[in-house]
Amino acid sequence: MIVAGCDLGSATGKAVIMRDGVMLASAVVRSTMNPEKTGLMALEHALEQAGLNSLADLQYVLGTGYGRKGATFIHDNLSEITCHARGAHWWQPEARTVIDVGGQDCKIISLDAEGKVLEFVMNDKCAAGTGKFFEMMARSFDCSLDEFSSLSLQSNNPANITKQCSVFAESEVITLINEGVDQADIAAGLVESIVRRLLAMIHRVGIVPKLVFTGGCAKNEGLVKRLEKLSGENVHRLPNPQLAGALGAALFAGDRAKKENLANKA
Repeated sequence: MIVAGCDLGSATGKAVIMRDGVMLASAVVRSTMNPEKTGLMALEHALEQAGLNSLADLQYVLGTGYGRKGATFIHDNLSEITCHARGAHWWQPEARTVIDVGGQDCKIISLDAEGKVLEFVMNDKCAAGTGKFFEMMARSFDCSLDEFSSLSLQSNNPANITKQCSVFAESEVITLINEGVDQADIAAGLVESIVRRLLAMIHRVGIVPKLVFTGGCAKNEGLVKRLEKLSGENVHRLPNPQLAGALGAALFAGDRAKKENLANKA
């Protein structure tokens, strides 16, 4: 039984193909203005990687992410909170707190021992702390996201960043650069300001180990290390945190496909 999960985010589209609970292939593509196009691009790459010919080879496709309702090729959809929780738990069964930082929002999800969602908080009203925020800050430093992360790790004296708003924070960064403040200290200060914002969200649901980071920003090692330092907790690294939502969707797709098979045999 071959199924797929498709996570249609604001920055990237992700697809995971599974056969009988085993991951066959995955793909990550840049999002377009059309969720349908983004999802099909991701699935086409994953299908090719899995040695499959077309969508017809997939028994069930489940979607998640902000663009999930704009894709006609999926059979059903679920929230990214539910799917990230399932994907994180599959990769790390001891996960109890999932920190998801994507392109346009941040989510903190509390899980039970079975991987079920107990509680969550979400910041989707402001770009601060999201992938869009880090992209904007990296542009201010005229560097890539990886370079920005590395730069923040070089500082032992993070600058004090007072502005939370992305637009005002960028203005503050430019002022600090013009004042001659070390760029590594500014980058570290920006990361630390976001970590404090995340910690405030985490404490609203309770910080329970193990902590797992999902979403594209989990690849920002400067962000992860600063979170570990300020929280006093280790953050478990997943094989590919960007795929957690699509993986969870694929696992749910497998459940749905099994139910359909049982119903057809009855």
